[in-house]
Amino acid sequence: MTARLSHLNEKGEARMVDVSAKEVTSRTAIAEGFVAMAPTTLDLILAGKAPKGDVLATARIAGIMAAKRTAELIPLCHSLPLTGVTVEFEPSRDPCGLRVEATAKVDAKTGVEMEALTAVSIACLTLYDMVKAVDRAMSFSAIRLVEKTGGRSGHFKR
Repeated sequence: MTARLSHLNEKGEARMVDVSAKEVTSRTAIAEGFVAMAPTTLDLILAGKAPKGDVLATARIAGIMAAKRTAELIPLCHSLPLTGVTVEFEPSRDPCGLRVEATAKVDAKTGVEMEALTAVSIACLTLYDMVKAVDRAMSFSAIRLVEKTGGRSGHFKR
């Protein structure tokens, strides 16, 4: 059996998947990423002394806003009525940096994986933007889906 990409029609042309016949179910997706940085940069963020202001609050809001705009950023994503989005940060000393986790929830006919992944990605970029003046060597890694529930494909946990 050959797997078929759902975003391509029989001619190989891009299309938005028709979800009109699917059932509305409660769906949740959790994504994560990591921003590696110098110890002094992490200290600056955690102390709330970055020159641009509250780094974590700004990155949290940016991630939530990004989740709400995912359909505008990813061409074939459906616009979803999100019921909840959270963005959390966990500092790490080894390796040095911040783990970013986003959770997106919806009652809909399609999943919220892209919204959670978009929230993490934009939160990571915002962290970089807020402190790039003191640490241009920051890097991003491990942006990935951690878990998803709901829908026809069922439960996934990394």
